[in-house]
Amino acid sequence: MSFPFAREREYFPILQEKIQLSSCSQSALSKQVEAAIEEYTETLRHTGMDWMLWMEKVGVAKAEFAKLINAELDEIAVLSSVSDCASSVASALDFTGERSKIVTTEMDFPSIGHVWLAQQKRGATIRFIPEVNHCIPLVYYSESVDEQTLITSIPHVSYYNGFKQDLAQIAAIVHEKGSYLFVDAYQSAGGVAIDVKKTDVDFLTAGSQKFMLGIPGIAFLYVKKELAEKLEPTVTGWFGRVNPFAFDGKLLDFAEGARRFETGTPPMINGFAAAAAIQLLNEIGVERIETYLETLSQTAITYAQEKGLKVMSPTDISQKASNTAIYIPQASKAEAMLKEKGIIVSARNDVIRIAPHFYNTEQEVIAAIDALVKLPANL
Repeated sequence: MSFPFAREREYFPILQEKIQLSSCSQSALSKQVEAAIEEYTETLRHTGMDWMLWMEKVGVAKAEFAKLINAELDEIAVLSSVSDCASSVASALDFTGERSKIVTTEMDFPSIGHVWLAQQKRGATIRFIPEVNHCIPLVYYSESVDEQTLITSIPHVSYYNGFKQDLAQIAAIVHEKGSYLFVDAYQSAGGVAIDVKKTDVDFLTAGSQKFMLGIPGIAFLYVKKELAEKLEPTVTGWFGRVNPFAFDGKLLDFAEGARRFETGTPPMINGFAAAAAIQLLNEIGVERIETYLETLSQTAITYAQEKGLKVMSPTDISQKASNTAIYIPQASKAEAMLKEKGIIVSARNDVIRIAPHFYNTEQEVIAAIDALVKLPANL
């Protein structure tokens, strides 16, 4: 297989000395992101502060994320984490009426479940859709979402094994029952093409440091424009106001569009990093990236099975994203041992996740699996 991203691979200095296959947790640092972080620190070093430039960069990051998922700029809010995004959405929902049910899944990252469970004190009832072999059959949504469901919360891609769900099909099912659809795209944005208009999701959120090539500390929230104007979050702050710089502590008004879901001062240094990172993704094109990652997925599945390893991900690559999960009972120890060999992967529970990005080669995926095979049998 020819490597289509040889020029872009040069942007990532760590790849000269290590194999980094951990994009499901933290992607490799690019020269562009490193320069953006330095640009921010230079403003502190030489000007003390530059609020106009800082806010401009946060605005660029929002615009690039909007482009990444085919949204409009005023449909994007910026917060500090996906948990913050989910909490802001939850705070805007009324669970005192006939629709008081939240449907979520056992596959969601725990923090999302925690946000929804916290709404029980506000009148919500929670239903968790179960997994079947770490996947969710589509019919389970038809069976679980009903006329009492206010919002259905799903991961686009499973953090555990990379199982990928069909957003458009799920949106159609839940909308027929009158439910909103909230999507956690943390494990997909940047590695899987997303079009919020075609899929018709209501809310979508993702953080920066995984497949979006950034660093922890910033997350983006998409809210469908016609929906945003109907909602008033109670998790709020001065950047959610019509005019934050009016400094009126006695006026609780709400900005137009998704900005009403913002809270306090944005994470500025993370905004610089995210702007550079997502610009790079948009320049390359996520469709190209996704096609290439499908090839690496097939390599990981086939080679791991040839070596006698147990693959916990779907073996049909149309049903998974980049992450290929391999069963290792003591996965955290295996992660540490591979790191000593210069191979960076990510453990979760009882799996090692091999999660390449466009800058990785087929040979690196094979090398990581070979290293797993050579680990002590008692792991």
